[in-house]
Amino acid sequence: MIIILLGPPGAGKGTQATRIMNNNGLVQLSTGDMLRAAVAAQTEVGKKAKDFMDSGKLVTDDIVIGIIADRIEEDDCKSGFLLDGFPRTVAQAEALDQLLINKGLKLDAVVEMKVNDESLVDRITGRYTCAECNQGYHDTNLKPQKAGVCDSCGSTNFNRRSDDNRETVVSRLATYHAQTAPLLPFYEAQGVLKTIDGMADIDDVTVQINDVLKQL
Repeated sequence: MIIILLGPPGAGKGTQATRIMNNNGLVQLSTGDMLRAAVAAQTEVGKKAKDFMDSGKLVTDDIVIGIIADRIEEDDCKSGFLLDGFPRTVAQAEALDQLLINKGLKLDAVVEMKVNDESLVDRITGRYTCAECNQGYHDTNLKPQKAGVCDSCGSTNFNRRSDDNRETVVSRLATYHAQTAPLLPFYEAQGVLKTIDGMADIDDVTVQINDVLKQL
């Protein structure tokens, strides 16, 4: 089974990717992780990627495709894999299609976690964590039982990510939608696009995804 999971930052894509892997025996392939691993292993394509990264340039699509091509040959990908963070453009999607064809593989589903932008902004900008045990909280949706005190460890120290502010989140969402919008009709035309409610509770999102995958 080969799956692409589309979802903006903060939509819970990472959590769902982990559940998809555990429930279906798939390997999660993150382009960032694969790039770093290829560079560290000093593979031929890794050396090319390093030249770009060392000069501060974006790694080209053909290099990323080359890294994916090498990675999916490894034994742990034989039962299938989940692509995270790729493709982001139609050109990348077309290159991925050609790669899969060349290897005798096919894309089974592209799962889009559809979100309401304003609600997602509120979800992200309101979140914070305990500095000691990393327990998660939210300004309105999940407050500690006692104000200012962590339910789990009793700490009074909390952290809030510096990029969890409205301006940054809105910008990241705009970038995501600009990149993703052309992918939706591209994959819909192939009959592999499956859209779910990404704003539902975490467990409900998992149920929706599992229902989609059961039909493959």
